[in-house]
Amino acid sequence: MTKVLVIQGAAMNMRGKVQVEVFGTSTLDDINKEIHGYGQELGIDIDIFHSNIEGEVVNYLYSAHDAGDVDACLINPAGYTTSSGVLRAAIAQVSFPVIEVHASNPTSRGTVSTIQPVSKGSVYGFGYYGYYLALEGVKHLIS
Repeated sequence: MTKVLVIQGAAMNMRGKVQVEVFGTSTLDDINKEIHGYGQELGIDIDIFHSNIEGEVVNYLYSAHDAGDVDACLINPAGYTTSSGVLRAAIAQVSFPVIEVHASNPTSRGTVSTIQPVSKGSVYGFGYYGYYLALEGVKHLIS
């Protein structure tokens, strides 16, 4: 079975609590439940990780790389979207493709992602359905 790591970046735990005019009222738990449902529908095993600490995200990526049991990764970098640090380097170094996902379109708000250039692809602006679109892409990418 295909296994996909989903990383929820900095401040994703605040979804549904702040900036609801941009991101809606879904909480991180709501979003993660949807992602698990998408995985079941597509026959994909989902492992979700969230941290507000960039080094923990990097360690999780490297652990997945070392274990060799992840086929791909979706990352909603959220607060890490403009990271120029070790997260960007880790994404470039892991052996599996990483796809950047954003519910909104950060570019339309003037944010330029520094994660996108080291990602295999990106899905922006389709709400949380973007995770489904990215998972569909993974299925075609690794088949």
